[in-house]
Amino acid sequence: MRSLDLTSPVVAAPMAGGPTTPELLRAVAGAGSLGFVPAGYRSAAQLADDVAEARTVAGDVGVNLFVPEREPVDLEAVRRYRDLIAAEVEALGAAVGPVVEHDDDDWDAKVDLLVRDPVPWVSFTFGLPDASVVSRLRRAGSRLLLTVTDADEARAAAELDPDGLIVQSAAAGGHRGTFDQRRAPGTDDLRTLVGAVRAATGVPVVAAGGLSDASAIRDVLDAGAEAVAVGTALLRTDEAGTRPTHREALADPASTSSTMRAFTGRVARGIRTAFSDRYEDQPRRPTRPCTT
Repeated sequence: MRSLDLTSPVVAAPMAGGPTTPELLRAVAGAGSLGFVPAGYRSAAQLADDVAEARTVAGDVGVNLFVPEREPVDLEAVRRYRDLIAAEVEALGAAVGPVVEHDDDDWDAKVDLLVRDPVPWVSFTFGLPDASVVSRLRRAGSRLLLTVTDADEARAAAELDPDGLIVQSAAAGGHRGTFDQRRAPGTDDLRTLVGAVRAATGVPVVAAGGLSDASAIRDVLDAGAEAVAVGTALLRTDEAGTRPTHREALADPASTSSTMRAFTGRVARGIRTAFSDRYEDQPRRPTRPCTT
């Protein structure tokens, strides 16, 4: 039977936008585990610096890539939503960026970087890379993980012969890695998803979503996962780059979470706010996720 051969069954999920820091990766490595550098929202040059810094403090690390959207952008819908929220966002002291006609998150340059300067593990979110990308990274020596959210996605991913599948449930904090952001993803619990994906593919599974304590981790390992990825559980650690307001909300017993699209257009799970409640119905499908 295939195995991921990880030194620890618990790995640190990549958290783009600030929470994953060199200090957090150092702590993860010090605990004998594997951390992932998030490539999302970073240029290829910034990613190169991030990986170099991570290596100095953590040794071997993985890198997580956002797979670009293949469907055309509904620019008018994005503009309408931008105009709708602009005044409220600016009143909060933030700025709404311009509408970008095309943004592939520097995909080609990031793949080229990881071929030239490979890391032990590369994971993918929001879809599947082309077979040519898989082949190039594998020849460079990287092992590959593909994120899936149901058995159908897992079957499609298995055709690329990955080393493992990250099975992400609806309980996962942050963005959901579903292939098609226009549809509402399933709500099966993580244990059920792990069993379904294992039965459908036989590929080793890293389970992700709502894993906040040892008993939850043991439950999905017993269900057939070889490892788990934790993210939200690390947000309030001293080493994480979580913003103070976010830290306070995570600790507030009055905070509740829900699935939402209001902030980016992508399916995500986060802490409910007045903003998310007010604008949740606005960025509707089939609008492409707004990544500006």
